[in-house]
Amino acid sequence: MKPTTEEILPAIVVIEDDPYMQGVLRHCLRDHFKPILFNNGLDALSHLQAGHIPDIIISDLNTPLLNGVKFLEQVKNSGFFNTIPVVILSGEDNTDTRIKCLEIGAEDFVVKPFNPRELNARLKGILKRANKMIAG
Repeated sequence: MKPTTEEILPAIVVIEDDPYMQGVLRHCLRDHFKPILFNNGLDALSHLQAGHIPDIIISDLNTPLLNGVKFLEQVKNSGFFNTIPVVILSGEDNTDTRIKCLEIGAEDFVVKPFNPRELNARLKGILKRANKMIAG
């Protein structure tokens, strides 16, 4: 049986607590990725710990229970998840915060508002460099 398009799209965990922004991200990612949305980093981390390993993660900085920086630290300090590319997406345009996230191990830092085509291009470029891109 031939896999469906959704089955061959790269899985992307999206951590975003704003319902409107969740809808925007789901809409702009759905043609190139299989988005799996979480309201907070703690639920996303539990998803990873349950064995659901995505191809890439995109996380807002300011989410409840486990914010983006703490989530990024947990992932990058883990022997199991540290190779998963993480992109930070935030309305916070503070140079020190961007540098801190990049030093922890984020592959990129995208500031809201963002251009959906640019976000997709950045994500696909990261996956290509990581040899994880399956579908064009």
